Amino acid sequence: MSFQDRLQQLKKPITIALAVVMTASVLSGCQKDAKSDDKQADIILITDYGTVDDNSFNQAAWEGIKMYAEETGISYDYYKPEDTDIESIMKQFKRGASNGAKLFVCPGSMLEVPVFMAQKKYDDQSYILIDGSPHNEENTETYIAENVSVITFAEEEAGFLAGYAAVRDGYKGLGFVGGMPIDPVIRYGYGFVQGADYAAIEMGVNVHIRYTYSNTFSDDPAVEDLASAWYDDDTEVIFACGGAISKSVIRAAEGHAGKVIGVDVDESGESETVITSAMKDVRTAVYNDVKSYFEGTFAGGTQTMMTAKTDGVCLPMDTSRFEKFDKDSYDSVFSHIVEGLIVPYNKTDIATCDELTLINTEVTYIDF
Repeated sequence: MSFQDRLQQLKKPITIALAVVMTASVLSGCQKDAKSDDKQADIILITDYGTVDDNSFNQAAWEGIKMYAEETGISYDYYKPEDTDIESIMKQFKRGASNGAKLFVCPGSMLEVPVFMAQKKYDDQSYILIDGSPHNEENTETYIAENVSVITFAEEEAGFLAGYAAVRDGYKGLGFVGGMPIDPVIRYGYGFVQGADYAAIEMGVNVHIRYTYSNTFSDDPAVEDLASAWYDDDTEVIFACGGAISKSVIRAAEGHAGKVIGVDVDESGESETVITSAMKDVRTAVYNDVKSYFEGTFAGGTQTMMTAKTDGVCLPMDTSRFEKFDKDSYDSVFSHIVEGLIVPYNKTDIATCDELTLINTEVTYIDF
């Protein structure tokens, strides 16, 4: 064997070894870069189906965190799980705990089981759960630990106000497009139907409501097509109740001279077609709870229900685009709810309006 042949044989293992070292270095560098995206944050928002700019309660919760954090200089961040399963969400709790998080803010029912698990597994951290209650996967056990504060809202009251206002403003053909049939969305829908019927009885008119759940909280062409078909028929205004699906309904409304009712936050800035929004003040509720945590008065182990009486739900009358329904009429019906003279039905067992007692309103339930 020549000298050149022996040299080539010697080079092979050296080349392989170098390749292994270089590959390891690259992988190590990639892992380091992936982790370097994380920053230390005292407050972490874990999003559910939506995003922090979804015009819904994810965004409202984020704004509440941001408002307090920027007042005080406390660090904050948000994590969006890769998927909606429990394992993907639990990874975010682990990630936050590893990065020194003190408080997790968790909006939505998708976070119920993960918070139930995390409150014990990562018990050095505290949790604010919005629109849900911590329970196990089988939903046979509910437990709110001392490091968890639960905030819920009377969505049926906000929905009632929206339905009542729409009919009093002259609309008789209404629609309700909910996201997924989870408790808050069902309560919004039931309240909307009852409010519309209450106004219809007062006015001596008949109202028709098309009612469905789109099974998504995302902007979806199928939702736009559905809304367009409703507007082409006799539907005049649609309550878009489910995060980014309002974008789909708004596009349909803009193309078919329809009107829209937004949800959770004031969506009047999204389009001239938005006549009002059924709001719950998630931003203030989160702000107050975050503040209480850092001031040492955190209401752990409890559930707080935000209602009209506690200014937790409302319609944004200053930005609403009603033609007939005025502030005095709004104040009157709002006070009746506060005083307990109007108590909307809020059970969520069936989700199709079949258990509601309606007099002047016909509901057509549609499977999406």
